[in-house]
Amino acid sequence: MSTIKVKDGTEIYYKDWGIGQPIVFHHGWPLSGDDWDTQMMFFLSQGYRVIAHDRRGHGRSGQSSQGNDMDTYVADIAELTTALDLKDAIHIGHSTGGGEAIRYVAKHGMGRVAKAVLISAVTPIMIKGESNPEGVPMPIFDEIRKGTGFSRSQYYHDFTTAFYGYNREGAKVSEGIKNNWWRQGMMGSVKAHYEGIKAFSESDFTEDLKRVEVPVLVLHGEDDQIVPFHQAPKAAKLLQNGTLISYPGFPHGMPTTEAETINRDILSFINS
Repeated sequence: MSTIKVKDGTEIYYKDWGIGQPIVFHHGWPLSGDDWDTQMMFFLSQGYRVIAHDRRGHGRSGQSSQGNDMDTYVADIAELTTALDLKDAIHIGHSTGGGEAIRYVAKHGMGRVAKAVLISAVTPIMIKGESNPEGVPMPIFDEIRKGTGFSRSQYYHDFTTAFYGYNREGAKVSEGIKNNWWRQGMMGSVKAHYEGIKAFSESDFTEDLKRVEVPVLVLHGEDDQIVPFHQAPKAAKLLQNGTLISYPGFPHGMPTTEAETINRDILSFINS
């Protein structure tokens, strides 16, 4: 396996295929780089170098007892991109990975990043508070913590229904997609996933979004049941050079269920 050992000794697994301009994919909670299979294959066929890692505590990466927070996730990515000497890269993040991607670009991307894409992202901040009255109430995240920490296998099995919009009338349910989500989730550390809920729900990416100067494409499904759609216009407005595309009826997991549309729009953005 391809891994690097970051400064605290944790091994970070990654896939690195092809040559050409690099595209770095940041996966969502509690998944792995495998969640980008469709995008990896598509952009590889278009002549790009494609890289996807497993976040610490996820997939095949080390299950460290510490560092399950957004700043450490981003520091790990900075070490990986330095080790691979990635320049002129496009960073694409889904859900939690969207927050990870934009913070990486803001803090470490100077001279290394050409563009970024945020898909169904947790930016600018998810949790409800005085500065974010439309946010998701804390009891929802406490429920996710309870399910993840103490009945993870069944909870992850059930979580896929809303994630992919399979509870909507007329939805074509794929058991393979659901099983693959469960497989990826169960590969990781329950402790890392439990602590990662705070990372994706309470991290505030407002200043990161404001700081980024490169073009950023924001993609969000209007029927997202995991990260509410109202997040996307807020994020796009904070960006210096942001473009928003919204999709009526698309679910949170649209990079998988609507891969043809998402891949086409990302490719058009990269080529623009």
